[in-house]
Amino acid sequence: MSEAEHTTLLSERLATTTLSDVVQKHEFSDRVLISSIVGRPDGGAGLAGQRVRAGGWVKTGREQGKGTFVFLELNDGSSPENLQVIVGASVAELSPLVATGTCVVVDGVLKVPPDGTKQRTELQVDKVVHVGPVDPAKYPLPKTKLTLEFLRDYLHLRSRTNTISAVARIRNALAFATHCFFQEHGFLYVHTPIITTSDCEGAGEMFQVTTLITDAQKLGKDLIKNGKIDYSQDFFSRQAFLTVSGQLQVETYACAVSNVYTFGPTFRAEHSHTSRHLAEFWMVEPEIAFADLQDDMNCAEAYVKYMCQWLLDKCLDDMEFMAKNYDKSCIERLKLVTSTPFGRISYTEAIELLEDAIKGGQKFENDVEWGIDLSSEHERFLTEVKFQKPVIVYNYPKRIKAFYMRLNDDSKTVAAMDVLVPKVGELVGGSQREERYEVIRERILEMGLPFEPYEWYLDLRRFGTVKHSGFGLGFERMILFATGIDNIRDVIPFPRYPGKADL
Repeated sequence: MSEAEHTTLLSERLATTTLSDVVQKHEFSDRVLISSIVGRPDGGAGLAGQRVRAGGWVKTGREQGKGTFVFLELNDGSSPENLQVIVGASVAELSPLVATGTCVVVDGVLKVPPDGTKQRTELQVDKVVHVGPVDPAKYPLPKTKLTLEFLRDYLHLRSRTNTISAVARIRNALAFATHCFFQEHGFLYVHTPIITTSDCEGAGEMFQVTTLITDAQKLGKDLIKNGKIDYSQDFFSRQAFLTVSGQLQVETYACAVSNVYTFGPTFRAEHSHTSRHLAEFWMVEPEIAFADLQDDMNCAEAYVKYMCQWLLDKCLDDMEFMAKNYDKSCIERLKLVTSTPFGRISYTEAIELLEDAIKGGQKFENDVEWGIDLSSEHERFLTEVKFQKPVIVYNYPKRIKAFYMRLNDDSKTVAAMDVLVPKVGELVGGSQREERYEVIRERILEMGLPFEPYEWYLDLRRFGTVKHSGFGLGFERMILFATGIDNIRDVIPFPRYPGKADL
């Protein structure tokens, strides 16, 4: 965002905001949030003369005036902006205050700093209430620039950095936006189970949940019966797993109360070390009764646009930080999504476009032919080069999609759709669900899946079947798209991937 655009935006905020002359203390804490001072359109200048208590962690500290006072840049995580704090030697011993990472709580009076300084307000301290000291020789996060890869070894401290705290606020905003969008559109939030006995994807890459090994060690039990593990002795008397998706379970509510969504953690035991894969990640999964594939695509597009607009409206300061430090085009990308209708093409048309690109000299590492599962490079070419905006691809070959997707009349494709976006590729995957009992039964047979775990799912088709559709949005992928950060391990608080499950 240019300086002129930023100035215009601040002017608009000032025009529509009624500023209070009194800074409000946090309702559940004996302090004011730093964001309530520096986050105002006037930067806090209108609060000059107000007496406040502020607390936070020192970003930088420096002694001035031959050790007669210190400047501290204080941040409590409520804003990307710091509050400048001035403490004199007559108020407290200065040396314990200046180390990066030190926690301080101070009382003082807000003042407008001298002309020529970048801050628009500062806190002149007259009492130091608390000091949580830091030994600079031992503190692992110095104020020098640290790589995100380095910070992954300090998950318990990395949220103190500017980047990870900004990601946390953006993640929070997107989660809040998710609930607002679906609640505003009459959806019911349903909590689906973490432990499941069915594999939604049919891929088999699931974490098993068992107490057999522990029980066997304690009691000396024999786990093997007739050459197989005897799961009747297990906690659930059968095999159980961590869920890869809440979709199948939430469909039971869609077939009763119409519009529902689930939003929670999902798990995949895939030995992948790429920058796009996690073993534990969050999914947003709505299901809409009486809805076909067109309705599904319309909902997905509206939801993605809603989240992008929410960040522009509610999280602009953090997005400006991301634009400055990680991806200068991230704000423009959000604006593009909110203002542009998504492209829509069939899978067959997508393959034809990719083949035409190859004839024109475009190089792909992966082969292009009808029937392939589009790779990330194919998806990104379509959305970044060909369309230069989000695009929805629909009607995929049935053999590369899950059993529950509705078979089209050509018997070759299913009513599936993926939303592809710049930077990430696939952001959303969804489909119209197969509501015809005989057809879905045949699909389960085709894919070699056992009937028994899905009998309850088939009951939804036996008893009062209804046309319905849904999709899943990878929440971390949405954050990657919004921020421009490259690695998915840096947009979830506690990443889990092969060889790593710290904390």
